[in-house]
Amino acid sequence: MIQFLLMSPATGGAQSSSSGGWFNMVFLVGIFAVMYFFMIRPQTKKAKDQKNFIDSIEKGTKIVTVSGMHGRISKVNENGTLEVEIDSNTKIILERSGISMEMTKARLENKQP
Repeated sequence: MIQFLLMSPATGGAQSSSSGGWFNMVFLVGIFAVMYFFMIRPQTKKAKDQKNFIDSIEKGTKIVTVSGMHGRISKVNENGTLEVEIDSNTKIILERSGISMEMTKARLENKQP
């Protein structure tokens, strides 16, 4: 399909072939611009937001893990892990990357216990 769109018409004039070359160049630049603004840029923004969220987590924050477990952070360990209380006297140790920003924010918006 792309080869069909990039093919320039076979005409005898040198001017028409150079204008076809410009069209092809503009078309390719347009494709890369669309890919950047609709795919790459939002993904990097989301990764940056996730990193800021994980760095801002502190003791007492209610969280939801990627696997769906709900809990409250009881301790931030020096090695980068978190001690999460999921029930009274039941604590687990998680990596920071195991916390879901989207599910945690959704939980806070719905004000679930």
